Amino acid sequence: MSDTLRLLEALIARPSVTPDDQGCQALIQERLEPLGFQCETLWFGPETLRVRNLWAVLDGGQPGPTVVFAGHTDVVPTGPLTQWRSDPFVPSYRDGRLYGRGAADMKTSLAAMVVATEGFARQRPAFAGRIAFLLTADEEGPSVDGTVKVVQALQARGEPLDCCIVGEPTSVEKLGDMIKNGRRGSLSGRLTITGVQGHVAYPHLAKNPVHLAAPALAELAATVWDQGNEYFPPTTWQVSNIHAGTGATNVIPGEMLVDFNFRFSTASTPEALKARVARVLDRHELQWRIDWTLGGEPFLTPVGPLVTALQEAIHAQTGLHTELSTTGGTSDGRFIAKACREVVEFGPVNASIHKIDEHVNVADVEPLQAIYRGVLDRLLPATAA
Repeated sequence: MSDTLRLLEALIARPSVTPDDQGCQALIQERLEPLGFQCETLWFGPETLRVRNLWAVLDGGQPGPTVVFAGHTDVVPTGPLTQWRSDPFVPSYRDGRLYGRGAADMKTSLAAMVVATEGFARQRPAFAGRIAFLLTADEEGPSVDGTVKVVQALQARGEPLDCCIVGEPTSVEKLGDMIKNGRRGSLSGRLTITGVQGHVAYPHLAKNPVHLAAPALAELAATVWDQGNEYFPPTTWQVSNIHAGTGATNVIPGEMLVDFNFRFSTASTPEALKARVARVLDRHELQWRIDWTLGGEPFLTPVGPLVTALQEAIHAQTGLHTELSTTGGTSDGRFIAKACREVVEFGPVNASIHKIDEHVNVADVEPLQAIYRGVLDRLLPATAA
């Protein structure tokens, strides 16, 4: 069994359901410190629910770029245990796959990053630049006391960050077939439409907010918000929930709530999207208010040193010419991009993430480690000891 698999098994065996780290970061710290890493545990959040984060840095001895491996040690809840074929926190092998919660999202990436760094540091004790790890136990939860807080602390102290690989599972069918070199932004709103409650038999004495809002919602659903660009698809607007009424069939509701979300590209801004929604609602003469939540702004890393190094490392191990993509949900990359020039996401196949019987292909584990190692070799030149 490889070092990567042994570490991966140890990580899966820790039931680190968000935001409980369950010793995963301490285990990784134990592997990094003998290499010379300076490790710092950063706690954020209320005393009753503090979140553990790890910032670890290895200085190569000469000026150069800071290459960051970022990720999360927390996992989503298991769901019904009776539906798992094996205990989700007991690493289990079947048909060439390793099963366990977090196997794909994202403990395989973490194990591969650590072992890749161990090999690099032992074979190249002097290099130009720094290697860093930024780990959190608050990615699968609300994401308020994890990476976002660590990045703010690093910015406050002037830490230079140049390149970052977030170990999210980005591969679709084969390891290496997709890199995320950006993500769309997420802007949510809770729209309240006010009417006048009344009896359904006397509609002239009431104002039905559902009827009033329907044309405006249809217009919003049909709106073309932008055309996207070279890297991003067009911005989308989707309703996720509608609620109105008292539950009685003979009462016209006095209020209607609509939850909606924008997934937006760099071709739009949150301010512009908010203004366009307001114009539509005003044009339909509605009484309305919106409570907005900006979940994250879009980020993009064009082809440059990091993307090229990762593409070359993937091709060297798999022979694939990887696809660049910005699709999917948000990740902690949106926080890191505020302090780091180049941010990409790359990891194993994502088909089983958050599912019952989550797993990773055993045959992908060592190639993933070799890809991460290949990035370090390409970005951090050797120097005389």
